[in-house]
Amino acid sequence: MTDKYLRIGTTYFKNVMMPLNSKDTIKKLVQWSKSEITTDHGKDYVKKVSKYDGFCLIPSHINYQSVINSFYNKYEKVDHKINEGDYPETLKFLQHIFGEQFEMGLDYVSILWHNPMQVLPILCLVSNQRNTGKTTFINWMKLIFQNNMTINNNEDFRSRFNSDWASKLIIAVDEVLLDKREDSERLKNLSTAKTYKSEPKGKDKIEGNFFGKFILCSNNEENFVYIDDSETRYWVRKIIPFDLSEDNPNLLETLQDELPHFIHFITNRKIVSPRKTRMWFTKEQIYTRALAVLMNGNKTFINKEMEQILSDEFLQFDKEELKYSVGDLVDKLSKNNIRTSSFKISEAIKNLYQLEPKNSTYTKYHMSFSTADKPIVEETKHKGRHYVFTKKMLGAIS
Repeated sequence: MTDKYLRIGTTYFKNVMMPLNSKDTIKKLVQWSKSEITTDHGKDYVKKVSKYDGFCLIPSHINYQSVINSFYNKYEKVDHKINEGDYPETLKFLQHIFGEQFEMGLDYVSILWHNPMQVLPILCLVSNQRNTGKTTFINWMKLIFQNNMTINNNEDFRSRFNSDWASKLIIAVDEVLLDKREDSERLKNLSTAKTYKSEPKGKDKIEGNFFGKFILCSNNEENFVYIDDSETRYWVRKIIPFDLSEDNPNLLETLQDELPHFIHFITNRKIVSPRKTRMWFTKEQIYTRALAVLMNGNKTFINKEMEQILSDEFLQFDKEELKYSVGDLVDKLSKNNIRTSSFKISEAIKNLYQLEPKNSTYTKYHMSFSTADKPIVEETKHKGRHYVFTKKMLGAIS
């Protein structure tokens, strides 16, 4: 039998390693014709191809089965030589990443290992400084869970063609910037979903089990993802730089050398934190100061930019009041290379200015230039929902 090619039902597949935008590669089964297999390897080769009734997706790291009731398991076996031994650098590294939540960090990795179907919080590692170990952490996790984890970029995650990661245990996004509300809603929904419709390119959507856990890494501590005050699904940790005196340029290789001993440890380790919520940990357990910074940053970032635009235009047009629709403000922020949504703008106006929209004709002002390059203020009339801002109101806010 050969595992390079498979026959699932009546269709032949080939095992390939597909590159991603993130420079990671993932193992993937692609449809292959019987005639091409014969052309490449001879007609007798097809007789050696393993045959299965269909696909299944059953994750396990301890009692793994590649074939279950004649179905081919798309979850991949992790290949480790496990033996007892010391792992001091691994413990030091995890202490660096999880700090005062060290035991919870061990529980997080242990739960992934023992109970991959368990829902877990979205783990976010953030820092605006270099040499913190964020990327090393996701590369280390990739060494543990191998082809059952993928390291994506923002475009990979946003793409509607998601079959490359929809069957993975861990979906990591490095240098993440998922600041659109639809990004946040998708993350939140997926973090607790039991099923998900994956969409291969050029094929219909296929609904299947979903047990993916998300790990996000960002250099932006304040607004890399949109969340609100009631958020319970994000575990955000600010990672400090390594002490220069202890910096190890070969840290990942050292951690890899200790993997057989660390995996022996988590295989036999008892989970300390009892399961208290559907995401195992409570809101209070995963709360950090970094989460508060993120929640506050989502509020203040848009507010400050909007205030700056209003201040500039009050000065530019020399008016006592200015009127804008939500769409007007979204466009103005977009011209300043700030992506946002109508929802965020509406929330900011409500929270910062306590304004309610009016529905009537309103005047918008534009600056143009004459042939002598002299600025001229032009007026245009528009009808629709809009907000009225006054110069006095802006002074009170600032």
